[in-house]
Amino acid sequence: MEYRDAHRVLQDRFDTRRLADRLGSVAGDDLTAFKDFIEARDMFFLATADAGGQPQCSYKGGDPGFVRVVDASTLAFPLYDGNGMFLSAGNVTENPSVGLLFIDFANGSRLRLSGEASIDPSDPLLAELPGAKLVVRVRAHAVFPNCRRYVHTHGPQRRSVFVPVEGAQPPVPDWKLDEWFDGTLADGDPALDATNPSAPSIPQF
Repeated sequence: MEYRDAHRVLQDRFDTRRLADRLGSVAGDDLTAFKDFIEARDMFFLATADAGGQPQCSYKGGDPGFVRVVDASTLAFPLYDGNGMFLSAGNVTENPSVGLLFIDFANGSRLRLSGEASIDPSDPLLAELPGAKLVVRVRAHAVFPNCRRYVHTHGPQRRSVFVPVEGAQPPVPDWKLDEWFDGTLADGDPALDATNPSAPSIPQF
């Protein structure tokens, strides 16, 4: 792992340069040892930025195995139907640098990965990932486990009913039925068919 001057200034201020160098020395591009951990996750956080450096952070969820380690230094994951903004995908086409954070909320273990992302509209994995609009592949530059000290653990949770599964149509997110979105949905959106069931998905704060 390479540190920039801004990192070094803070490391020296708090006398953590030696510790940082030791931890950075194990951050390689080999995903082999982390394959089982990654593929067992049902969610992760994705950080991207556009060409001007404007950042975005998004939550990506699915059934365990929706993120695949396809070779020793590359993983792939689907982009499902969302809000149509394509912030993450658009950023990747402008700036391939990404950061991923995987967390096991049962025991607090976490894994950080930085790398270079790409999107091929004809990726062969599209045929293998139900509900995928696009597939993102990430070639790892640095992957390393993180201390779980401040991770709050939680028990088993029910998975989202919206996650695509083979042979089943997920329900329509209820926000798409709000009249405020009339005339904005993509042609063929399941929400345009009133016979399709819906489920709650509107944020509550």
